Amino acid sequence: MKKYLLVLLSSIVGGIVAVYMYEKLTSEVFKKENISNLVLTEQLPINNVLNSTILSQERPDFVKVAENTINTVVHVKNSLSSNDKITLEDLMFGRGRDQMQIGTGSGVIVSADGYIITNAHVIDKAEKILITTNDNKEFEAKLIGSDDQNDIALLKVETENELPYAIFGDSDATKIGEWVLAIGNPFNLTSTVTAGIISAKARNLDPTGSTTQSFIQTDAAVNPGNSGGALVNTMGQLIGINTAIQSQTGSYIGYSFAVPSNIAKKVIEDLMEFGIVQNGFLGVTGTALDNSIAKELSTEEIEGFYINSVENYSGADLAGMKKGDIIKYIDDIKISKFSDLKGYLSTKRPNDLVMVELIRDKKKKKLEVILNKNERISFNVIGILKNLSKEELKKYNKSSGVKISDFNKRYEKYWTDYGIEIGNVINSINGVEIKSISDVQDILNEMNNYDPLRIEIINSENETERFNFR
Repeated sequence: MKKYLLVLLSSIVGGIVAVYMYEKLTSEVFKKENISNLVLTEQLPINNVLNSTILSQERPDFVKVAENTINTVVHVKNSLSSNDKITLEDLMFGRGRDQMQIGTGSGVIVSADGYIITNAHVIDKAEKILITTNDNKEFEAKLIGSDDQNDIALLKVETENELPYAIFGDSDATKIGEWVLAIGNPFNLTSTVTAGIISAKARNLDPTGSTTQSFIQTDAAVNPGNSGGALVNTMGQLIGINTAIQSQTGSYIGYSFAVPSNIAKKVIEDLMEFGIVQNGFLGVTGTALDNSIAKELSTEEIEGFYINSVENYSGADLAGMKKGDIIKYIDDIKISKFSDLKGYLSTKRPNDLVMVELIRDKKKKKLEVILNKNERISFNVIGILKNLSKEELKKYNKSSGVKISDFNKRYEKYWTDYGIEIGNVINSINGVEIKSISDVQDILNEMNNYDPLRIEIINSENETERFNFR
């Protein structure tokens, strides 16, 4: 019996010891796991704090940028008389005189003595232009000049005191993903600032190619009234003039577009010095490469500008450029599409020297090219028009004139069916004698899409053909 009790007691003690040891062992493991988890949990906030610090160092100070630039942006108001017909209500209520139409937009002060840059469409046909600064001072502005091709206009106000003005930045140096602020007066809400990033560069929104477009694309909110306002970088430098939105509703839905500052600066400098824009002309036609076009042309290059033709006596011709060359860079600016090429050349003048890097027969080649004065223009219903050469002037016994250099493919059959050929001379448009492409540009500036069009062309038989479009 005693032996039995001793065995039972030993078993109970052994069990207690075993349970104790198990609990102690599992407790240590659990504690170690908890400690391990605790370390990991404590490390996560530390890492987050470090990452937040890094991010906060990279994030721009929008407050400072806005404070430094908001006073350089002005409200632009233009007024013009309405020529609408007198209605029955006008007769009943005695409203016989022309009513004034008011348009609004934005502008950027670019000099202390009162030069202001805006969009050409903001002040189009304006009879009176009023400028209101951010501190509510009002001035009447004079139009110095405008360029519809780039949608840029230059205004001037007279003031005794110096005005705050924007500093131009280098739009060619901007990067996709870079923070920007858009400053303007959308819906007459003055001094509005929105933020975004550059989402693309060298955007062309004109499928006809009749205008020189190479926009900076941004997702900063821009709405009607922002046109002509500032797009600035994180250093407060002016890198673009807000110009357009792409929307089915007419209001912002995600993308907006700005004329790059390098183009805008060159345009206003030309307007101040010459009264008109001086465009540098390379002298090539061609197409931007992609996979399908590269396959058609049997080239391994899928980026760049493929040259289809070189204008005789142009800068490209004199420098030795040839059909089949592929332009890859101009002055270290990468050329991937036509708007890259057009955009960069829009910052250049006649007689400027550019370095062109191209591919010829699978080898890299660099050529120095002196740009010519632009001697051609796109006239949509016909195609490319060009000033007559000295030899052609002698042939047609003219002192000046313009010829058809290439047809718009959309209308080519129409013209050829009537016997009109490349090289035929444009005698007049809407009754205006055409002496140079400048005359064509003036007509384009005055026309809208609904105006009738009358064109006289001297054909290959030296006969005058007349065409009416309505």
